Amino acid sequence: MPRRRPPPPQRRSLNIFDFILKDVKKTLLVATLGSIPFALEVPAAVPSPVTPVWNEVAPGVWKTTIGKADSLTLLSAAGGNPLRDALAQMPEATFPLDPTEIEGRNFNGKTAVRFPLEGNEDIYGLGVDFSSVRRNGGVFQLHVDHWDSKRAITGRTHAPVPLYVSTKGFAVLFDTAHYLNVTVGHGVRLAAGEKPPVVDRTTNKIMPSTQGGERVNAQWEAHPRSDSIEVLADTNGIDVYVFAGPSPLDAVRRYNLYSGGGALPPKWGLGYQNRFRTNYTAARALADIAEFKQHGIPLDMVGLEPGWMDHAYPCSFEWDKTRFPDPKGFLDQLAASGVRANLWFNPYVGPPSTPLYQKLLPYAGTHLVWNGIVPDYTLPEARTIFADHLKRTVIDLNPAAIGGFKIDEVDGFDKYLWPDSAIFPSGRDGEQLRQTYGLLLQKTVFYVFHQLNRRTIGQVRGTNAGASPYPFVIYNDNYDFNEYITAVSNSGFAGVLWSPEVRGSDNGEDMLRRTQAVCFSPLALYNGWASDEKLWSHAEVTDYIRDAIVMRGRLLPYFYNTFAQYHYEGTPPIRPMQLVAGVTAEAPEVKVGQLDATANPYEVPPAAREVKDQYLFGDSLLVAPIAPGVKTRKVLLPAGKWYDFYTGKFAGANETIEVKPPLDHIPVFVKDGALIPMIEPRLRTPNAGETVALEVRHYGEANGKLRLYDDDGETFNYENGDYCWTGLSVTKNSTGKWVGAVTPDSNGKKWSYGDVKWTFMTETL
Repeated sequence: MPRRRPPPPQRRSLNIFDFILKDVKKTLLVATLGSIPFALEVPAAVPSPVTPVWNEVAPGVWKTTIGKADSLTLLSAAGGNPLRDALAQMPEATFPLDPTEIEGRNFNGKTAVRFPLEGNEDIYGLGVDFSSVRRNGGVFQLHVDHWDSKRAITGRTHAPVPLYVSTKGFAVLFDTAHYLNVTVGHGVRLAAGEKPPVVDRTTNKIMPSTQGGERVNAQWEAHPRSDSIEVLADTNGIDVYVFAGPSPLDAVRRYNLYSGGGALPPKWGLGYQNRFRTNYTAARALADIAEFKQHGIPLDMVGLEPGWMDHAYPCSFEWDKTRFPDPKGFLDQLAASGVRANLWFNPYVGPPSTPLYQKLLPYAGTHLVWNGIVPDYTLPEARTIFADHLKRTVIDLNPAAIGGFKIDEVDGFDKYLWPDSAIFPSGRDGEQLRQTYGLLLQKTVFYVFHQLNRRTIGQVRGTNAGASPYPFVIYNDNYDFNEYITAVSNSGFAGVLWSPEVRGSDNGEDMLRRTQAVCFSPLALYNGWASDEKLWSHAEVTDYIRDAIVMRGRLLPYFYNTFAQYHYEGTPPIRPMQLVAGVTAEAPEVKVGQLDATANPYEVPPAAREVKDQYLFGDSLLVAPIAPGVKTRKVLLPAGKWYDFYTGKFAGANETIEVKPPLDHIPVFVKDGALIPMIEPRLRTPNAGETVALEVRHYGEANGKLRLYDDDGETFNYENGDYCWTGLSVTKNSTGKWVGAVTPDSNGKKWSYGDVKWTFMTETL
């Protein structure tokens, strides 16, 4: 039987949109092109943005929520209480933006927010960046991580605080525990009212428009400036805050006060710290402390690295019986010598045989770090277990000897920590814990000391928004001097404390210049965790190193007063030049980039010069660190007269000067009329109740006035009003001679200073 041929295949009409994605609702239009039918599918309209409604939640502070925000945010993790009375004392302010220019949008499980950016507006902040301070034209991913200058997109850093500060005199915080993508003046919108001109790159002619014909000699831009600051996060909602000024510094002050005020460390925490090598024993640590005394170098704290525990990476949180056979006896000897201990840990608990592991195992996330469990510290039960263990195992042995803790490894890199896919018992994911873990641990440790009525100061490797009340200083393993100083400046925009570190140096000048820099930063320390080198290893500069540390101790009243301003008024201790009134930066010369087929194919102009290597520490000291190997440097002096800190000589006014400091001096300048309170040289900071003499230095030709803060320097009794603000003033009498005066606090509280010596630095020249 012959086989039947199969019927010919039916011809299928071509549909040129067969490859369009089907995950969006579409309207189907049928059209005909010749004899070939095709389907035209038109996407639905883009979701319309909403104009947020703003509520004033504190004086000069407004809040809105775009979408439905998570219960865990950065501010809720930090847990600070706004200082509303202090906020109420700031200048009255109205909402500093046009609310109709602000947009929010929710789509595909994401939240986007847009703020306007004016043509003459500069943006600062967005975390502790190590490379630059100005944010215009940048693209950032704000993500807690170890800083890496080689990344193409920045924002991944130890403190990616999502707060931006505008030169228009306000600040904006995006309060989310999710990674945040931010563009500043980048990405021109189709809906923008004013767009950059369209320029033909080949001819540099502006293309014709409805307003007229083309123009010539325009500059084509690879990155045309947009009118927006835009953020995007993978979340259904974001809380957004606006902090009014009127100045950029005032906006930062409001942010710090709303977060709970700035940290007020103990007086001894502003002394000098030395961290010992990892495997140090109790006997070796005590021997090194004795050597500091022999060399006449002040010392207030010593740091014990992982070796204090019997297991590290992961951490057992139990004393090592070989290196520290009698931990209480060791701590008793520390306390007797007036030195306090700071103990290192990372928060990943193990091995399984340790008592703390078993208690925290029910609260562990799905992934391990260095084979240790990662407790979910968003849960108060887990925080309580951990805090109780620290208290019983360490602090209770001798509370007077334990100064604090160093919280390591809460930043990154990605390959070290848990993946974003991790899930925790609270239902939070790896991303949310990554952004808040440093905050949660700072809060936990701080409240252990608060319950004991003993102040602390420590270090932390990663933090975020809302951290200003906590006395923890950020650090990292980067060792580039210039990047260190840029990070110090950027910390002032973020409500956090950052300090460069001194580690091993292969030459004396390097050790000296780094020591001088840390002595004019929030925390002064030498970190010898991996080095046998000592501060006195380079004999040719040992005296200069000693002088720098001694001067740090002498300036204790000034530094302590600066931190009191941080606590009560929100004024950051470190003030980048962009927050200093009367600063006129040098106008950058706009150049066309040099065309290169591979290195610079779009002829992008070189980055504009920005002031990122000097800062104000407190109201009156302008610090301009000088890098090792550098002989001269430029210093930008703000408006008003400025004087050399060491000599009292006039340095300049509202200008850029070139300085060539001697090896034993870091460039420091004092503004006209400033009063700098100091104490005599000491090997330890004064104890609570100890009375010391005070020297008050006056600089320049203007009258001087200062409110000097004081309390016991060790407890939280200041929270109950046990403190004083004493008035200091300098004026000329009828014969033209400078005289100083002391006005006690009207509340009757007494300060801890005795005799007052007045030194008129400029008059004595």
